[in-house]
Amino acid sequence: MNTSASPERTDLSGEQQPLKNRRFKPGWFLVSPSVALLLVWMIVPLGMTIYFSLIRYNLLSPGENEFVGLENFQYFVTDSGFLPGAGNTLLLVGSVLAISVIFGVLISALLEASEFFGRGIVRVLLISPFFIMPTVSALIWKNLIFHPVSGVLAAVWKFFGAEPIDWFAHYPMLSIIIIVSWQWLPFAILILMTAMQSLDQEQKEAARLDGAGPLAIFWHLTLPHLARPIAVVVMIETIFLLSVFAEIFTTTNGGPGFASTNLAYLIYIQALLQFDVGMASAGGLIAVVIANIAAIILIRMIGKNLTDKS
Repeated sequence: MNTSASPERTDLSGEQQPLKNRRFKPGWFLVSPSVALLLVWMIVPLGMTIYFSLIRYNLLSPGENEFVGLENFQYFVTDSGFLPGAGNTLLLVGSVLAISVIFGVLISALLEASEFFGRGIVRVLLISPFFIMPTVSALIWKNLIFHPVSGVLAAVWKFFGAEPIDWFAHYPMLSIIIIVSWQWLPFAILILMTAMQSLDQEQKEAARLDGAGPLAIFWHLTLPHLARPIAVVVMIETIFLLSVFAEIFTTTNGGPGFASTNLAYLIYIQALLQFDVGMASAGGLIAVVIANIAAIILIRMIGKNLTDKS
């Protein structure tokens, strides 16, 4: 047998062709339009944002578009709202993630551990807030729940003889955290509840036969099984929570002062209220860098988690 001959394959016509010839076929031609469109879709807006961030471009001063280098970046990071906005962004992301993961795990474990009538309806009701638009969700909380005169909480406060609280005036950031958590907690429940259905029930039965209690089973079996879904929830929610805007715009407008302003809303203030497109573009690039750093860290954490579990 001649081992030096090239590997051969049979095409549709019955003729045998060397296998190495396949690598020269223009398969890239089929995917190149979609790749080119994706690159244009990403590069053109990014290039325009970089261009505007390097010039003085204010809609109130047309024609004054001279090159200023990194001046817009300097003005944005030294703006009086930058540090409060960055701090509120971290507080919002961290609080919503903690609420989503902790209560998502507990609610999912409770639903999976107990059988009761109407459990399917309860699951649907728990997931349904995730499909409500952020603006509608914010309006519901603003006018029907947190309103100091006609809200549900005001009626409860009055029933117990207490003075109703103006939540958005006294606790603006807490109010935003509650609204956003109410919307994103169902997403965590959906992912974690689906993951719990793949938990090996034989392991749980064996643990019960060995005398393990519900807490021990939850700690040693359920939580390790949910490690990957929790990592996915954290990564996806972090990316979206960094750009929360509609809830703040609908309820507090970033106030009082900068008490509920995050980076996304600060960029909106610069772009559409102060008409400073250059500084807003610089802020957008800073936000993109922060989001990419967070995504890289989370992806590395998830990759390490998957490697350790595999």
